[in-house]
Amino acid sequence: MKQKFILDLKVVSAERLNAKNVLIKLTHDNKLPAMLPGQFVEIKVDGSSTTYLRRPISINFVDKERNELWLLVAEVGDGTRTIAAVKPGDVLNCVFPLGNSFTYPASSSDSLLLIGGGVGVAPLLYFGMLCKERGISVTFLLGARTASDLLELDEFKKYGEVFITTEDGSMGEQGYVTNHSILQKCRFEQISTCGPKPMMVSVAKYAQAANIRCEASLENLMACGLGACLCCVEKTTEGNLCVCTEGPVFDIKQLLW
Repeated sequence: MKQKFILDLKVVSAERLNAKNVLIKLTHDNKLPAMLPGQFVEIKVDGSSTTYLRRPISINFVDKERNELWLLVAEVGDGTRTIAAVKPGDVLNCVFPLGNSFTYPASSSDSLLLIGGGVGVAPLLYFGMLCKERGISVTFLLGARTASDLLELDEFKKYGEVFITTEDGSMGEQGYVTNHSILQKCRFEQISTCGPKPMMVSVAKYAQAANIRCEASLENLMACGLGACLCCVEKTTEGNLCVCTEGPVFDIKQLLW
């Protein structure tokens, strides 16, 4: 089992990106542990009378120079609303790094497409940055309901070409990510995706039909993050697996979609 840490991390900043999402940057007096793209943290929720379990949040980015861990938090319930309300100087107790990671292409010459939807774009930023460091060509395809729901576009543009779909056509091409014209114009050797399950299922079907290697980061409900509570179990070709320990990243060939 890979080493995990329980650390009190100090809030450097908490920036509201839109009505629903907050970007929290955390640091520690000591050097942060090594983290892999696709892994996540479990955050203790203090000050909420309705939240007793930690909340899983994807690792959005690691700034090694500033010794910062970035978390993109979507407010979907009391727990995440409490976390998103933190202010600079506050402390969040985090268990991390948890789960497995995205897989780098076999060759740096292989073209990689990273497809994200909604807050599911979060883990793709760190993965994209690390790929660029390795000389791997990265293309991002990001989808949202409307332009105001798109997140961190300026950050993504630092690490690859960015293509966009919105359901209402307010930015980029109108429709869903699997309808974007880039999929007909370009051939990719590998796809990694994270976002709403219907979106990932569509991406998986596209990849299978085009014979493209593809992996998906699942967002099943996770409480403990250690495989003890069994609430994140996913049926796979290898039986029922805990997403928090065997995932969250799976090759789509493992998934019974």
